[in-house]
Amino acid sequence: MDQTVCCYRHPDRETGIRCTRCDKPICPECMVNASVGFHCKDCVSQQGGTHVQARTIAGGSIAADPFLFTKILIGLNVLVFVLELAIGDRLALDLGLYAKCSHGPGTPTFGCGVADGEWYRVLTSAFVHNQPSPVHLLFNMLSLWWIGAPLEQRLGRARYLALYFVSALGSSAAVLAIAPGSLTIGASGAIFGLFGATAVYMRRMRYDMRPVVALLVLNLVFSFTWANVSWQGHLGGLVTGTIVAIGMLYAPRNRRDLVQWGTCAAMLVVSLAVSAIAVAQVTS
Repeated sequence: MDQTVCCYRHPDRETGIRCTRCDKPICPECMVNASVGFHCKDCVSQQGGTHVQARTIAGGSIAADPFLFTKILIGLNVLVFVLELAIGDRLALDLGLYAKCSHGPGTPTFGCGVADGEWYRVLTSAFVHNQPSPVHLLFNMLSLWWIGAPLEQRLGRARYLALYFVSALGSSAAVLAIAPGSLTIGASGAIFGLFGATAVYMRRMRYDMRPVVALLVLNLVFSFTWANVSWQGHLGGLVTGTIVAIGMLYAPRNRRDLVQWGTCAAMLVVSLAVSAIAVAQVTS
């Protein structure tokens, strides 16, 4: 049974509207128009006027193009894929996630791996996809647009980018820790982080979570049952993105920046530490 939400100033009035700045429930009498949504009278009085700068639910700035960075991420992935078609498998081997390559009779001598100092792979691998077929890229980019664009709008650009890249690092850490012997590529680990963040957002806003939970379960089943799919990367990205989103969306207002960026920094350190330990074990 859903809990009844009432205006914070008028407990006898039910409402489905919340202040876009502090998230308090407000009735029509307590709404003050903002450039995006409505603000409560407390937020307006704190700013000393009838208009305050609109913010996302996570405290980010409202951008003129709320989907710009999602478009840029998609463009970068497409650009790398075009380069793959032009250069061939060499690019995927040089940029993909690999702990340590093998050298010896009959073995490839491409690149080396993270164990040989190529730490850029923990991020560049998230921009490489299978070729020549565009199916892998197409599926990931559609998911990035459907899931990522709304999150960028709701979190703000800086927080969205932090979520994406920290999720990608968490995905790489899980792969290095669990399956260090396989070459892993694709943006799906970071996208699973966005899935987790979407679930946290819907919980935070008290929306019906059944659609996103069903979609997430289907993707997890796909990850564990299909061949050549890195369930390790998907799970690592999901866990990392979920934790980062909890820090961003449930941070207390008076310490919002500290909690949000502290959570991102903590998960960044954990991801790199797990990666370093995994690589050290492979080297030894």
